[in-house]
Amino acid sequence: HSLVKDALTCARRAFGASNQGVEFVMTGSVLARQPAFRQSVSVELTGALPGSSARLLERESAYGALAMGAEGSVVTAEAGQRHSTEGAPVTLESLDRSPTELRNPRSMGLGAMSVRDALALFWDEEPLVVSAARAETESIAGFIDAVCRTFDQGGALYYVGAGTSGRLGVLDASECPPTFGTDPAMVQGVMAGGARALQHSVEGAEDDPQAGAESVRYRGVGAVDCVLGIAASGRTPFVWGALREAKRGGATTGLLCMNPSMGAVAGEIVDHCIALDVGPELLTGSTRLKSGTATKLVLNAITTIAMARQGKVIENLMVDVNPSNEKLRRRAVGILVSLCGARPDEAKQALEECGWVISKAHRLMMGD
Repeated sequence: HSLVKDALTCARRAFGASNQGVEFVMTGSVLARQPAFRQSVSVELTGALPGSSARLLERESAYGALAMGAEGSVVTAEAGQRHSTEGAPVTLESLDRSPTELRNPRSMGLGAMSVRDALALFWDEEPLVVSAARAETESIAGFIDAVCRTFDQGGALYYVGAGTSGRLGVLDASECPPTFGTDPAMVQGVMAGGARALQHSVEGAEDDPQAGAESVRYRGVGAVDCVLGIAASGRTPFVWGALREAKRGGATTGLLCMNPSMGAVAGEIVDHCIALDVGPELLTGSTRLKSGTATKLVLNAITTIAMARQGKVIENLMVDVNPSNEKLRRRAVGILVSLCGARPDEAKQALEECGWVISKAHRLMMGD
């Protein structure tokens, strides 16, 4: 009934009184895989709108995108013009020289090590991550300054990645609303392969620069926004398609990778190149390990410091955290007690009066 109601509303708004001969095209697994359900929807639609028809989509619209991709071009929504969307400025062959693809001599015997020896090896490797991040302090700081300017202008920060890199971007973006009380649109994660790729491998998604470009156009990325491509090797075509399109739209662009050689080739497209050298992974090529740790570390720093500059942190307290459960409400009371020197009951009363908005309750208690 809900599907039928929505479909009829769309048809009437689109065609007005001239709605004779409307064809409803059904797609999606719910309709495609449940014939009885699809038939019920069809009967209700055609019964409610005489002269209309309903059918199942024979071929998913994604095939049209594949056909366009095979031509090596995409269409800009603004101008209706075709232009090529190149992949990464690094060839697949050059990937062999990336530290992420080299063998780590310290872990050659990993398969035969005892559990405790293997753990010791893991712990010995992790300090290299912090050292690598510290070496890139200036490039990270430069990008954070750009993000702060973006937020000051009402723009958004977009993380674009595939695989582990993309998932970590989505994770950091999704934590910003509950931690800092932000609008979900302020920091967004863009994942090659879409939402399904968060839990399942979507083969080939990372190799499609056109899809990366489309993901940027679809979100309306513009001159006041920041786009950070995340790619451990530095060459992911989906990421580079997104970065090229973001650059065309005037956005500030950045690349976070674990391949120091990228700094020399990314300049035309990337305004801020953050290239950490964490060395080869203990499990060769498995960039969910040190590369993943380094990515999480840098993303944590970017959003936390940028949000602090937006006034969402007082001292080292989260004054815009969303107190959505009992634990966080207790924390909110504790934050006010710490900041204002108030009694817990006074802090709780102020929070209740302010709808549990900590920063607002803080101003109330401080007489601002």
